[in-house]
Amino acid sequence: MTALKGAHVLVTGGSRGIGKALVEELYARGAGKVYATARDPRDVTHADAVPLALEVTDPASVAAAAERAQDVTVLINNAGASVGASFLDSPVEDVRREFETNFYGPLLVTRALVPVIERNGGGHLLNVHSVLSWIALGGSYSASKAALWSQTNSLRLELHPRGIAVTGLHVGYVDTDLAAGVDAPKSDPRDIAALALDGVEAGAYEVLADDISRQVKAGLAGDLAGLYAQLAK
Repeated sequence: MTALKGAHVLVTGGSRGIGKALVEELYARGAGKVYATARDPRDVTHADAVPLALEVTDPASVAAAAERAQDVTVLINNAGASVGASFLDSPVEDVRREFETNFYGPLLVTRALVPVIERNGGGHLLNVHSVLSWIALGGSYSASKAALWSQTNSLRLELHPRGIAVTGLHVGYVDTDLAAGVDAPKSDPRDIAALALDGVEAGAYEVLADDISRQVKAGLAGDLAGLYAQLAK
């Protein structure tokens, strides 16, 4: 279990959407300091947050952010991007770009901050996945999030002996800019943030934050036609 009261936390993509809601919820739970990162730190509007410039795909930017945040004990890898590239029809560069942001980005940030967290006595890593980690309806986005899920599971094993717990957050559509064009029920990012941090405090390995995530996860044990209606025709 991880105490968030008094904790020093870094949230990537902390200026909007789930990231902004996480920053707000962390302070509501008594966090001592929250670094909220954004490509442009002026986009961070929370009065108490520490704005921090970060481009997760740029090793130099990651190193600079880690140097600034030497007191961190909790890292939340929330920043992500959706290109939604088709494996057959889109430029391969679009697929690579999605992996750079959604897979290699969190890896770079984690590698930079794990030594910091370890020096500070251990702590917690929360990676934001997606229900699309488990169901391939989003092209390269799904593939990048599936790869992140696997990365998280591997990191959990590597970080356990180093005193760093790992939680993966899975969620469907959330009422953020990323899902602005989606005509479907969406979760409130504040609810997702609260459930995610409940999971961190409880030491949960995974947080399935909505019904669709729970249904799809359960469906992984069944026949593929149960997940993909197209295969049942």
